Amino acid sequence: MAKIYVASSWRNKYQPQVVKALRDAGHEVYDFRNPEHNPGGFHWADIDEGWQEWEPEEYIRNLTHPVAERGYKADFDAMLWADTCVLVLPCGRSAHTEAGWFAGKGLKTLVLMPERQEPELMYKLFDGVFPSIEKLLTAL
Repeated sequence: MAKIYVASSWRNKYQPQVVKALRDAGHEVYDFRNPEHNPGGFHWADIDEGWQEWEPEEYIRNLTHPVAERGYKADFDAMLWADTCVLVLPCGRSAHTEAGWFAGKGLKTLVLMPERQEPELMYKLFDGVFPSIEKLLTAL
């Protein structure tokens, strides 16, 4: 069985069911929404409720805020632990950065695309794109 890092977005409606399906199939799974050592996961709002209005300098400064450092450590430690990444679409920059890191390390990186998305040529870097959790589970 695999040790899987699920890379996705807080806004992704499929992420919880993907985590559950992977666990039900016997895999160990890191869930960034409910990490073992950081209940509730990382949120920029824990640093500043006005985070969406930050200018670049504020964002850069807050990357070293203790809350951001803890959130990063939890996620990156999980990336170091995992041997597989599942990128669940739709998602944003962080998840794509994480998936790129896995692919760059030569680790299995799979994409789940359960709904229509804009085509992306560079997904050819990954080990496969799957339209359903069932087909992704078969590939694992």
